Formats: sequence, C-alpha cells, structure tokens
Amino acid sequence: MPAPETSPAPETSPTPETSPTPETSPTPEAAPNPAASSSPALEVLSVLEVDDITVRYGAHVILGGVSLAVPAGRVTGLIGPNGAGKTTLFNIITGLLAPTGGSVRLGGHQLTGLAPHERARLGMARTFQQLELFGQLTVLENVLIAVRMRERWTRSRRRGGRHSGRNSAADAGRSAGGRAAGGRAEAAALIARVGLTAVADERADSLPTGLGRLVELARALAIRPSVLLLDEPASGQDGQETARFAALLRELAADGMAILLVEHDMDLVMDVCEHLYVLDFGELMVAGSPAQVRSDPRVRTAYLGDTGPDQP
Repeated sequence: MPAPETSPAPETSPTPETSPTPETSPTPEAAPNPAASSSPALEVLSVLEVDDITVRYGAHVILGGVSLAVPAGRVTGLIGPNGAGKTTLFNIITGLLAPTGGSVRLGGHQLTGLAPHERARLGMARTFQQLELFGQLTVLENVLIAVRMRERWTRSRRRGGRHSGRNSAADAGRSAGGRAAGGRAEAAALIARVGLTAVADERADSLPTGLGRLVELARALAIRPSVLLLDEPASGQDGQETARFAALLRELAADGMAILLVEHDMDLVMDVCEHLYVLDFGELMVAGSPAQVRSDPRVRTAYLGDTGPDQP
C-alpha cells in the first residue's frame, strides 16, 4: 500500500533496556592491550577507533581498557561469551552509554559528548540484538522513514549556509514532490538489495525474525553510513538467510564500508571477518586473523570450546 505521510521520525533508534550510568571517576591504568598494536594496517585504514574504553559500576569492572580499530572495506568481528561486554561496548560506541574512561573516534572526529543521533549524522548506523522495527508499518515504510530522516539532515546542513529565500511556493512544491518520489525509489532499491522486494508491502510485524533482520539492515543502510555496527544480526535466520546475509556483508565491505560484527554464529564470523577481537570478562583476550583466533588455546578454552589437539 502507499506509504502514509509520515510525521517527523525520531532521530534515534528505540533504545533497549536502560542501563545505569557508570561512574566517571578516574580510570585505573589499563593492562597492555593486544588490540592496540596488533596490526599497523588497521590503524592506518581505521574509520572507527575505540581507545582504552573502561566502564565501572562501583568496584565492578564491565569493560577494562578496551581498544580496537575498524577499517574501511572490511568486516571486523567482536566475539566472546554472553556477558563479556560486547553489547555494552556497542552502546558506548553509539552514545547510548557514557564510559568511565577512554574515547571513541569516527573518521577522526572525537565523539565524546555526542548523542546517538549526532553520531548517526556523522555516518554511524547500528542494529540491535532485539529487533527494533515499526511493526505496524510496512517494510517499505520502515526503510522510507530512515531515508527521509537522512534527507532532513542533509537539508538542515544546507540551511546552515547562505540561502537566498527566493524560491517560489511552486518551486518548493516541485522540490518536495521530487524528494518524495526519490525517497521511495531509494527505499525500494535498498529493499531489493537485501532481497525483500516480494514483501515490501507487508507489515514488519508479520515477518519472521530472519527477514526482520534484513529489514533492519536495509533501514540502517538508508542513512548511508561509513561504519555499520551489527549486534547478532544472524539470530533467527535459517541457513539460506545466513548465506545471503554473508554475501551482503561482503558486498558492503567491497563498497568500502567499515563493519563491526558481534555474532555467535562462528561459521558466519570465520567466513566474513578478516580480523577478530575476542572479549572475555570485559577485557580483550586476543586479536588477530580468524585462523589465529581459532587456534589460540585461550579462545578454544574460554569460548570456542577446547576440541583437543587433533581437531580443527
């Protein structure tokens, strides 16, 4: 059905359960971090830089001096057991939580103090563990909301410069009409890219979880991000959907996007990621290529499971 005229959409994705604000007292000196110097190439190419992030609640350390870099044109993985701090780190990166110490940079911009929507304007998009869709809207409308949000950001930046104010009402009407048509075409193209054209007019809450994940991905792509953070995006997908998702991630990386992937599907992680960080009890245990991580005895014991010396 045709998309209804939407009222201004909120500029932030619905926030998952609220966490208490961590203390902002001085951070104790962090132990040497294996991620900080594991690959000079990552530092040179990095779009997203996380430096010595610490989160403490009283005496309880949630994240202890975590550093990582996410380069353009690659899928970087962040793995670890449940409760390791992966989603907390995502919430720090996207501005939903403030760290006790450390910093985050996006494209060289210091993000300290910026709200989630301000980080999104700089080119950061994310998905959540729990689907965050507008269930009563169609697939097309869900993506169109994000397209129109980005268009408003663009117009807002332009209004920050000089504007003659001489456009007639007719010119303004034609411009608005053109934007509406262009926005729908862009949303339709994004839906086609993730393989959901056949359900574009279906309500989002009528879709199975695996397809809902693809709607969320299309909506994230609508803001044209330079860095994409994916929190367990393969959850609820069947084998065919996961294979399609892996192909999409490779395509996006080939287009130059920086992708940070949190995922428990190790087959997917080992397939698409070029570099991995392993988080355990809030600290980085290992950083390296998938082969290096998979063969590390600490990872095998703590996360992948110790399969013994005679098994891969």
